[in-house]
Amino acid sequence: MSRTEIAVVIVAAGRGLRAGAPDQHLPKQYRQLAGASVLARTLDAFLAHPAIGRVQTVIGAQDADFFAESVRVLADHAKLLPPVIGGDTRQESVFAGLHALRHEPPEIVLVHDAARPFVSAALIDAAIDAARAHSAAIPAIPVTDTIKEVDDAGRVTATPERARLRAVQTPQAFDYRLLLDAHARARAEALCAFTDDGALAEWAGGAVTVFAGDPANVKLTVAADFAAAEQRLRPDVRLVTRVGTGFDVHAFAPGDHIWLGGVRIAHTQGVIAHSDGDVVLHALTDALLGALADGDIGSHFPPSDPQWKGASSDRFLAHAVGLLRARGGVLDHLDATVICETPKVGPHREAIRERIAGICAIAIDRVSVKATTSERLGFTGRSEGIAAQAAATVRLPET
Repeated sequence: MSRTEIAVVIVAAGRGLRAGAPDQHLPKQYRQLAGASVLARTLDAFLAHPAIGRVQTVIGAQDADFFAESVRVLADHAKLLPPVIGGDTRQESVFAGLHALRHEPPEIVLVHDAARPFVSAALIDAAIDAARAHSAAIPAIPVTDTIKEVDDAGRVTATPERARLRAVQTPQAFDYRLLLDAHARARAEALCAFTDDGALAEWAGGAVTVFAGDPANVKLTVAADFAAAEQRLRPDVRLVTRVGTGFDVHAFAPGDHIWLGGVRIAHTQGVIAHSDGDVVLHALTDALLGALADGDIGSHFPPSDPQWKGASSDRFLAHAVGLLRARGGVLDHLDATVICETPKVGPHREAIRERIAGICAIAIDRVSVKATTSERLGFTGRSEGIAAQAAATVRLPET
């Protein structure tokens, strides 16, 4: 079989913002990983493989500049085709990549996620061999955790036998015309929610075979994945723990709500502030900046600057998290304490934790929110204002 009979579709059209990029508008596939973008590392693995003839990347409509910059060092590679624009779903994006290959159809096509940069030559070999033998084949690894099926109320409805379960990876490998036909049939029936090409081929009546995946072929999804990947690529870099603290206070004023931890809470008063006056997010931002030894919230977002008037404070916290990750750091834990007589924080605690976790792209179990009163002492005790203190625990590369 000649090299040109095997092509690869790299799916890179998603936004992937759960990874918490330094620039919150930068999809994870364009983030830097030990000096090269995730996408460049993924592409390089396939471009370097001698059996691969063409590599077709599918990107988001707004990501052309990101793509060009990300693959600048690979741009002249003969195997790398110009990117095509994907759709709103992974399935639509894969179809766009397959459709772009139709004028010179390959015999075998591999479909791979851009966010799996650790794909090995051995796994690519295995995918190609499996496609030659079975026409539709997907890599998978055994499931080590017990899996539960649950209903909408959270009740367990079934416990599948773990020995029969597999966690599916990419590259998935197919006879090109078989997969293109399956996608065309799904589109004709207005089915567009398949998140896995193996499932789509199975729906179309094809026999899908599983071959051994690679546990090292991880998909980068959240910030912790990037930290682990960076450590894997740069094992000589040692991370050291730092702790920063923050404090913020705002006086009450006429109004009907306040913001706490990114959550709008109805209240008999508002606060006096240049931004939205969210004492929790302000204290957390300062805690992170303190851990970075990088000034305070006022030096990054001066109250004298009119662009921050009324600004949502989630922008401040996201900025601090971005600075941490730009330095190769890991956010381990955030802890905030609200100090006030009213409003009561308890009913809103979980919503606040969830919102902070979302802003920082971390698991909710790494966010603690507490509340206390000052026993009616001082300005908070007299209900004249509200305060918050916070601590942030991070790890940074040792310098």
